[in-house]
Amino acid sequence: MAECSYDCESCSQNCSQAGGSSVPQTAQPHQLSQIKRVIAVVSGKGGVGKSLVTSLMAVDASRRGFRTAVLDADITGPSIPKMFGIKGNAPATEDALYPCESEGGVEVMSLNLLVENETDPVIWRGPVIAGAVTQFWTDVVWGDVDYMFVDMPPGTGDVPLTVFQSIPVDGIIVVTSPQELVSMIVAKAVNMAKMMEIPILGIVENMSYVKCPDCGKEIKVFGESRIEEIAQENGLDVLGKIPMDPQIAAMCDMGKIEEVPEDLVFDTTSIFK
Repeated sequence: MAECSYDCESCSQNCSQAGGSSVPQTAQPHQLSQIKRVIAVVSGKGGVGKSLVTSLMAVDASRRGFRTAVLDADITGPSIPKMFGIKGNAPATEDALYPCESEGGVEVMSLNLLVENETDPVIWRGPVIAGAVTQFWTDVVWGDVDYMFVDMPPGTGDVPLTVFQSIPVDGIIVVTSPQELVSMIVAKAVNMAKMMEIPILGIVENMSYVKCPDCGKEIKVFGESRIEEIAQENGLDVLGKIPMDPQIAAMCDMGKIEEVPEDLVFDTTSIFK
């Protein structure tokens, strides 16, 4: 049987869903998983720091005493395991997959934990990628999780659509950068969230500025930020601004994101209140 596109009007198959809802039902997590809240981290474009924001959110939640997990939905460009210093393959049995755990206790599932070499490319078509993300939700034994963060791929294509339709996302965080074109990019992500009827928890600006190591002056590499204006236009709260800090970059490269000082993490109080 052909891969389902959920477009019944153009489909010739006489399947059980024909004539019914044109979107898939929310998938059930593994029977041994109890996940209380799911937060997806999104952006309308790539390269703005979704993985960094996802990791910092997970680290902060873990520091607050919450049982925390990260589902890496960026199948073709996974980076979460490296940032947490996780190597090797995820444990598996005939019936289920199990996430790997960081030194700080954050559970992680990513395609890079299933391939032989982390540099192996994933050359799959959209429906196969989307199916893999769904399996990370349905086939992985996450156990008891207070907060799960989903690191989304860029844009508004197959995988974001699958996540929003198949996983009960409680809210999304939009990540952006200071460039002028971000108002359009943010609007795309916001409009998709509204169409999918998912609450937007706020917006985070990455690469906001560089602080001079000598005088402490904030240098706006990409020009003056418009984050407050853009947030107001879209009815969003600004959760924080992340600087371009070599300390953060070095810790990500070394797999020590959990050692980033608390004063370099934006204020997440409103998310965990």
